Amino acid sequence: MSLLDEIKAKAAKLGKTIVLCEGEDRRVVQAAAEITKQGIAKIVLIGNEEECKKVAPDVDLTGITLVDPLTSEKTAEYAKILYEARKAKGMTEEEAANQAKDRTMFGALMLKAGDVDGYVSGACHSTANTLRPGLQVVKTAPGIKTVSSCFIMIAPEGAKNPYNPDGVAVFADCAINIEPTAEQLADIAISSAKTAQVIAGIEPRVAMLSFSTKGSGNDDKFFKSVPKMQEATRLAKEAAPELALDGEFQFDAAVAPEVGQLKAPGSTVAGHANVFVFPNINAGNIGYKIAQRFGGYMAIGPVCQGFAKPLNDLSRGCNVEDIVATVAVTALQAE
Repeated sequence: MSLLDEIKAKAAKLGKTIVLCEGEDRRVVQAAAEITKQGIAKIVLIGNEEECKKVAPDVDLTGITLVDPLTSEKTAEYAKILYEARKAKGMTEEEAANQAKDRTMFGALMLKAGDVDGYVSGACHSTANTLRPGLQVVKTAPGIKTVSSCFIMIAPEGAKNPYNPDGVAVFADCAINIEPTAEQLADIAISSAKTAQVIAGIEPRVAMLSFSTKGSGNDDKFFKSVPKMQEATRLAKEAAPELALDGEFQFDAAVAPEVGQLKAPGSTVAGHANVFVFPNINAGNIGYKIAQRFGGYMAIGPVCQGFAKPLNDLSRGCNVEDIVATVAVTALQAE
């Protein structure tokens, strides 16, 4: 059984309810039906029956709960939740009543109210429009100030790479934070370790990546990324001393035991890492795409991390299987 199949099977046992916010999109309607058929999760689809049948007339909606914010009896209740969350920022009750009818905001308010266990959107909305309602009403988890993302990287079937014996790794942050601070990188590392445990099913060994290993390189005249990664390592260790986490490491020192022993003697992570925190989005995005195209790895994600409740963003280029996989991951995050 592949890791993705394992994720779906685990999700099915949990019986979680996930809201899909884009009932106007055929792919989302198809995915809702497939998730329901496979029993991966219970689905609330934001839309109305007429609209869903128009975009996907061949899809059976049996077992899917359809909710229209324009007619739902819950909209007024959710507007009050939104007003309380945003009144300090100047939002009026009238503005809250109007914004609560927006589909992505309505989905986030369902999550905030506890009426669903997780939220998935983004098939036809930008990342900003998908995540903004989460930041405004769901907010971040206790002790975490940074919302971030990671990809779960799955090796090709049958591949035997001595540097990745489990066949799975976690790369972060490849999609949200462009130039994270040391404090944000520490949050990203801690959140990614949790994702590695809960979703990927591996015991995390976190490497804070750089072009330098334990001070071997210096870019003080340019970006000062080395001291940033060193400080991020210190902060993450301080916040989560139980974690197997170390850095800063070059990638070879992080994964190759012989290099790790040479460049970082005494480190329990060097040469054995499976969670990789990149210094910025350039490095992370390039890195995961190299693994995809040259290494044949499958990338599940981006998986959003750091929210108080599970909330995930889809690529606008997603297909039905991508949506199904994201819902399964979201259900596991809700465990």
